[in-house]
Amino acid sequence: MIDRRVFATLLAGACAAPGLAWGEELKGKTVLYASIGPVLTLFDLDGDALVKRSSVTLPANIQYAWPHPSRKYFYVVSSNGGPGVAGDKHFASALRIDPASGALSPHGQPQMLPSRPIHTSVDQAGQFLLIAYNDPSSVTVHHIDPDGSIGAPVPQPDKLDTGIYAHQIRAVPSNQMVTLVTRGNNAEAGKPEDPGAIKTFSFKNGILTPLVSIAPGNGLGFGPRHLDFHPTKPWVFVSIERQSQLYVYTLDDATGLSREPLFIKSTLSDPKTTFLQGAGPIHVHPNGRFVYQTNRSSPLTEFDGQKVLAGGENSVAVFAIDQTTGEPTLIQNIDGRGVQLRTFGIDPGGRLLVAASVVPIQVREGFRVGTLTAGLSVYRVGSDGRLDFARKYDIEATNQNQQFWSGMVTLA
Repeated sequence: MIDRRVFATLLAGACAAPGLAWGEELKGKTVLYASIGPVLTLFDLDGDALVKRSSVTLPANIQYAWPHPSRKYFYVVSSNGGPGVAGDKHFASALRIDPASGALSPHGQPQMLPSRPIHTSVDQAGQFLLIAYNDPSSVTVHHIDPDGSIGAPVPQPDKLDTGIYAHQIRAVPSNQMVTLVTRGNNAEAGKPEDPGAIKTFSFKNGILTPLVSIAPGNGLGFGPRHLDFHPTKPWVFVSIERQSQLYVYTLDDATGLSREPLFIKSTLSDPKTTFLQGAGPIHVHPNGRFVYQTNRSSPLTEFDGQKVLAGGENSVAVFAIDQTTGEPTLIQNIDGRGVQLRTFGIDPGGRLLVAASVVPIQVREGFRVGTLTAGLSVYRVGSDGRLDFARKYDIEATNQNQQFWSGMVTLA
């Protein structure tokens, strides 16, 4: 078993956006990647400014991405499907990272996937690519060959319990287990709620063996989206999308996570809001003292014959973490300057946070209708964990070409 501190040091700063745990700052240059449809663009960080450099085009619209622990390779899953659209072309691609500039180039042939991939990650040893699919909810595990290219899938036991609407797959810090976060679905007209759960599996030679299903209330009223690990403590922070909450669990050697949460917190500045809300991604600060999570909302109303944003909270929630108990305390909700903050990243030094909004939306501006653009919102991170807005870069995203993923990587 890999010692937690050794593991945290090994992967420190490897990728801020996917939420890898950090132990100490790496000395390599950190860059930002952000996608629009199938195009993945590289940005340099110049203080709190972003400088656009180069782009690479994937076979289909980018869904998620993750770096190899060596930081020499980058893995991207793409699909012509999307929210509410199944699609029929789905891929996993390996890219080589230029160690000096961060420029990406194809590395081997893209691998065909069975359905739309919604999340991917690499195990802690860098030997396997883990992929989660939302509909039908499922997982695949692929070998990563010694040269960093994507190899054959690993056969898995029949009838793995992969829940309803898988949304994230991660190996725990010891690399002995894997967590699969399954969101479930809200009730709709004529359709009852689908329960959510966190499925845990033992993990050996790429094979997943079921352990437990963690589902408070049998999963009803529990809609988890993503989780992240504390860099030095045995605490796991879970974004509960459908209830706009933050749950805290402990790592458990037998079940992956504890059966019951240590703490449950609201992520909203006004938990009694009547607008439809959802929580987004979650990342622990590199120093382990703070955790960040987004709030997402985009309900529409009619104004002057046009559909405009009705309200709701699109923000980054900041929690201070008690270093003795793991209890998070909400200390700030800062405006995200866009709607649907689907991804964000924190640099390994913990001084900068960049949040990406997915699409533009029409808004009421007095007696006229304007547009709130999609963009990259840059925040400075204070020593107290609070965020200070620095600037926003407008992005020409559309409903067909969304800014679906962004993240930071420290170069080798």
